[in-house]
Amino acid sequence: MSAMMTDMTDSQVHTVRIGSMVGDGIGHEIVPATVRVVDAAAQAEHLSIEWVELALGRDAIDAHGSPVPQSTLDELATLPAWILGPHDSASYPEPFRSQLTPGGVVRKTFDLFANIRPAVAHPGVRAVSPNMDLVVVRENTEGFYADRNMHVGGGEFMPTPDVALAVGVFTRTACERIAREAFTLARSRRKNVTIVHKTNVLSLTTGLFRDVCTSVAQEFPDVTVDQEHVDALTAHLVRRGQDFDVIVAENMFGDILSDLAGELSGSLGMAPSLNTSEAKAMAQAAHGSAPDIAGKNRANPTALFLSAAMMLDWLAVHGHGQKCARAALRIRHAVTGALESGVATADLGGRASTSEFTETVVARTLRT
Repeated sequence: MSAMMTDMTDSQVHTVRIGSMVGDGIGHEIVPATVRVVDAAAQAEHLSIEWVELALGRDAIDAHGSPVPQSTLDELATLPAWILGPHDSASYPEPFRSQLTPGGVVRKTFDLFANIRPAVAHPGVRAVSPNMDLVVVRENTEGFYADRNMHVGGGEFMPTPDVALAVGVFTRTACERIAREAFTLARSRRKNVTIVHKTNVLSLTTGLFRDVCTSVAQEFPDVTVDQEHVDALTAHLVRRGQDFDVIVAENMFGDILSDLAGELSGSLGMAPSLNTSEAKAMAQAAHGSAPDIAGKNRANPTALFLSAAMMLDWLAVHGHGQKCARAALRIRHAVTGALESGVATADLGGRASTSEFTETVVARTLRT
């Protein structure tokens, strides 16, 4: 009965509304490229997508007086998912430069508490860890990142001109929900979770994170659990990155470890990520806006392509049909095939421009 219902639902014409924000720098190149790739995958799977273009970043400051206009947030509230291009808040005029980044505003507004960051080595791409296939599950709302752990104001402050302080926040609720994300994900992979902490120094804060994750592990008896100090784990990732499956970490640890894993698996330019809540998903590449190469047709769009594939998988799981999952698979196969054939951008040692790599992936997506 359930299979029949799935087939019937999947055969119905269903339009998925997805937001698109180009952001800054290379976002003006890689976001439109990603939209083309997603459209190709959707066309191949007879999936209808309605793109909703929204203002965000420096262009939004010029047009609306804010890097994240209220109209953008209002429209995002109506959408299940969106693509966010990289943004360069360091280049914004004051007071915007000192405010929460556009990505931070969106994450806070929609409580995107889980940041899922895979690190996978691809055939055809030289990697320090050529057999790496892991996922960092990063808590996205508190921890040691001061700009994310306050409802009003920031977690960094200076009581005197010579003293700067930052507040780290760990709550049982946030630790529990990110742990469940990690263990649920591990069940669909190799069934191993590594809990990251630094309890020999930060015994209360990361101790709470470790203990809560360990407690949640009891709900998943089929998943094995390891624990690692964050500094030891960095060495283990370099030496034997292929041994890890799912890594769960607080905000700052997860950010650093995922960047390290992304580079070890080939290039940070290929590192995708998905920010999620229970009801929303945001595809966002792990890298930045790369203003030094913006507008030169040299940017590597792979990370955002793969982030969009993650978003489509999320949409499939959250009731938007298996066409989304099949479209995601097409994109991943197309990217892998292009890289394996030797088509790559300059950061990977190739000669392809952004547009040339995109054309190759679009063509492979349509015929995969």
